[in-house]
Amino acid sequence: MAFYVHFTDPHSEEMVDYLRSIPPSPGTCFFIDINRSTDLKYTGGLPDWGRKLNNTFNFISLLNDFPENIVKGIGDEIMLFIPDEALKKKQTINTYYQLLEEIYSTVHNISGFPIPDMFLPCKVSIHYCTEVYNITFFKGANDYYGKDIDLTARLMTKSIENRIVLSETFYEKVRTDLQNIDKKTDYGCLSKVSGKFLATFRGVPKNTEYRVLEAG
Repeated sequence: MAFYVHFTDPHSEEMVDYLRSIPPSPGTCFFIDINRSTDLKYTGGLPDWGRKLNNTFNFISLLNDFPENIVKGIGDEIMLFIPDEALKKKQTINTYYQLLEEIYSTVHNISGFPIPDMFLPCKVSIHYCTEVYNITFFKGANDYYGKDIDLTARLMTKSIENRIVLSETFYEKVRTDLQNIDKKTDYGCLSKVSGKFLATFRGVPKNTEYRVLEAG
């Protein structure tokens, strides 16, 4: 459960000591956004856009495989955070490579689904986080804060429909997984990953390296 931060004294030394005691929680952060849903709400009623949102959310297998790791939803965008400890305990999807293949397959299958008007397209950003903390400022809630969470959100600005944006940090974790099972580093969906891009994001003091994976 998240560390609950709630001190009424804004100058509390106890609060500072408590915050210093909270350990980081390394893991993988996903932002998954469903496209076209806002437009749809202006052209159709709830039975139309509600059905498509339901179908799309249910089809995103990571949400079904890691339901306890869904942190929050804002509109039609979901934040998923999978701590390393939780990932290692899974029986099927338990490596960074498998995480990438799973979300790639999902976005790809949605984009090419043969029955029209069943799903809505998605876009995704992924980052491997080390500067992240399992804290909440609201009693009973679960949440994660840290500069790596913010960076994952910034990476989303480079994504478009049917595209997965992955930080170079996460990409290297995937490559290591493949090396550990004696697979070439262009195995599977990695053969479709772009070269390296460089971006400057608001609030981030240094350039960020990232790659894109088109799943449409």
